[in-house]
Amino acid sequence: MPTQDDQGREGAIAMTGGGGFLGWHTRAAIHASGKKSTPVAVGAQFDVDTAVATLDGAARLIHIAGVNRASDDEVRDGNVTFASQMAEALERAENPPPVVVFANSTQAGNGSAYGSSKEAAADILGAVAGDLGLKFLDVKLPNLFGEHGRPFYNAVTSTFCHILAEGGRPEVVDDKELALLHAQNAADLLTGEVSTSHQSSLEENILVSELLGHLTRFSEAYSSGSIPDVSEPFQRDLFNTYRSYAFSVRPAIALTKNSDPRGSFFEIIRCRGGESQSSFSTTAPGISRGDHYHRRKIERFTVLAGEATIAVRKIFTDEVQEFRVTGDLPMSIDMPTLWPHKITNTGDDTLFTSFWANELYDDAQPDTVKELV
Repeated sequence: MPTQDDQGREGAIAMTGGGGFLGWHTRAAIHASGKKSTPVAVGAQFDVDTAVATLDGAARLIHIAGVNRASDDEVRDGNVTFASQMAEALERAENPPPVVVFANSTQAGNGSAYGSSKEAAADILGAVAGDLGLKFLDVKLPNLFGEHGRPFYNAVTSTFCHILAEGGRPEVVDDKELALLHAQNAADLLTGEVSTSHQSSLEENILVSELLGHLTRFSEAYSSGSIPDVSEPFQRDLFNTYRSYAFSVRPAIALTKNSDPRGSFFEIIRCRGGESQSSFSTTAPGISRGDHYHRRKIERFTVLAGEATIAVRKIFTDEVQEFRVTGDLPMSIDMPTLWPHKITNTGDDTLFTSFWANELYDDAQPDTVKELV
């Protein structure tokens, strides 16, 4: 089993780049662990006194902020400047974090402006950590994928998911092999929840055409409400990535209700492989269930009888989306990963609800984090 790093387990975690794709996922992972993350601004917004105050007494520093889409000079200057700013703050802190983590890239040292600047940034942070007697983790990350990546910017996975969710047909331009790592796994490496010695076991080597094939099959299956085979962690993470784009296009899944004099029947879910668990609840009027989120678990809510409102909110945002559902017009809502959610009985009668999850509930690893919608 992956082991936790042995330092920096207590206190707040200082981090740069919290507003970006990997930063958002890392903040979410820290939140799920019950710890606190505190931002450190870099670049033009950098203030050394503020940075020193944030770093002083922190459990670890995770440096994610970087520049990868700009002119060569801007890329070089940006990455080196950000690292130099963090080095200055570390040197000035009376009680610097015992662990300094750099979200580096496997492109470091490849001769490009980006690769050279990432290598230089690692040297800067590594040198100051060595001088101060701090543990330095240089985490070289490959191609990242995950929920809410920016299409046509973050990675080809984001672009494929966006196009497929919108009903388009992506094309493969360069069918090369990619090493893919889910952003939540990357976050676990950066926070020390999983030892960096296990990084290779979390990565998936895959051709771009194979990636598109998986995502296309996911899109085709999910268009009818079916869940593809998500028995393998990579397939589950890739499907959850696709779902984050599909949810904005079609959050509700209409179900076909068949009725005759005997009563009515409708199919709730069709899963094409892997273990799963179904459960059923009754809820009194005015009562809510939920107010939690999942990092990796897939969960489907279906009202069988009664009236309810399902509310969801993307973590770290204030906007709440609500869906009014009733057993008379059966539909399912799949909970997006990293979105707090709840269901409230808004009717006058008992609410009957079916819940489905793609995995068996495990008390030791429930993947259920309390958070009010």
